[in-house]
Amino acid sequence: MIDLDPPGFQPPRPVAGDAGAQHTVVYGGYTVFSVFQPVFSVSHRRAIGYHASLRAHDEDERQVRSHEVFTQAARRGDLLELGRLAESLHLGNFSAFDSHDEWLFLSLHPAALMDTSYGDSLLAGLKALGLPPQRVVLEVPEQAGGETSRFAAIIDSLRKSGFLIALGGFGAKHSNIDRVWHLQPDIVTLDRIILAEASEHSHIERVLPGLVSLLHESGRLVLMGGLSTEREALIALECNVDFMQGAYFAGPSTNPVEPRVAANVMDALSAALRERVAARERAQAARLAPYVAALEQACAHIAAGKPLDEAAQPALVLADTARCFLLDGQGRQIGDNLVPPGRRVSRRAKRFRPLLHSEGASWERRPYFIEAVRTPGLVHLTAPYLSINEAHLCVTASIAVQTADGLHVLCVDINWESGSRGR
Repeated sequence: MIDLDPPGFQPPRPVAGDAGAQHTVVYGGYTVFSVFQPVFSVSHRRAIGYHASLRAHDEDERQVRSHEVFTQAARRGDLLELGRLAESLHLGNFSAFDSHDEWLFLSLHPAALMDTSYGDSLLAGLKALGLPPQRVVLEVPEQAGGETSRFAAIIDSLRKSGFLIALGGFGAKHSNIDRVWHLQPDIVTLDRIILAEASEHSHIERVLPGLVSLLHESGRLVLMGGLSTEREALIALECNVDFMQGAYFAGPSTNPVEPRVAANVMDALSAALRERVAARERAQAARLAPYVAALEQACAHIAAGKPLDEAAQPALVLADTARCFLLDGQGRQIGDNLVPPGRRVSRRAKRFRPLLHSEGASWERRPYFIEAVRTPGLVHLTAPYLSINEAHLCVTASIAVQTADGLHVLCVDINWESGSRGR
């Protein structure tokens, strides 16, 4: 146990703890110690790393926030020094863990990163403990270092030394995807605010898988932390993130997580997601069944030579039909959109009036055309997407039919927002 007040202090040394030898630091009447929260790989069903953080108690053994300790250090000008000791503390305690190949995640203070001697000091500490730098993930705050070339060079130097780099807090405040291209982190940690927004708003929840996919395509692994409920964990799992962390799985501790417990939690979560997806698909199938039946009926009428305005009537009378339209074999629209009679044009649609009329438009690259011509006679349903006609979320049902004039594709746009609000 080390008191930082006197000059000439030494690195922290082991002291007896409940789980054996532990490292602690005493600073200004506070005893500071390490805790480790596991980071789980969804695919591996186990912890693949531990995120280190500090806990503290005062002289009366009362728990205090570590923020109070760092506030005192900042006031006394010891912030950088305490930060370095905290990292030494984490390294020492992690090396005593009963771990094998897991990563140690370290959250770095921007001031430490901008210190040119930081990397050498950290490497020396790792060498003394026999830990290779490849087992350390340095988490860089998303807003740290601005866009300076010096900061990017420091990050690149740390990466070349063997450390993995994680970009933390992505998605908060003024996050920019350019940051990912610029720093090229190995892992991107999504900020908790994204999760909170997705839990409250279904349209944000729908966007998240696309964001994760974009990060994957850029060559980054994705971690979502702060998961405290099953709903939040299900959102993360359905987004296809690589790693998850949070109190729902395990809280910070001085001991490694039990592998069997972790696997059981992951298996239960996967089962819950399968049921969630199946229930959603059943609800969507029930909602879309009338449109499928109407489209099949309209297809028979088109094949018999009836005009579109007559053939499409069964679909046009359904509550959420936005429009019907017909495409030729090359995906070009024949005639204009047919809209339900008497249906008022929404205020939003009026703002997109230049896009409302589509005669002659080419939809050959749209999934509803591609899938329909691939298997004529079968109704195909798209996932919800933003309709270019009026910038509404919609699902398109389509079917290819052979007519006297060649292959045609009959389509029905279904207004998806009206039936998905509140879900």
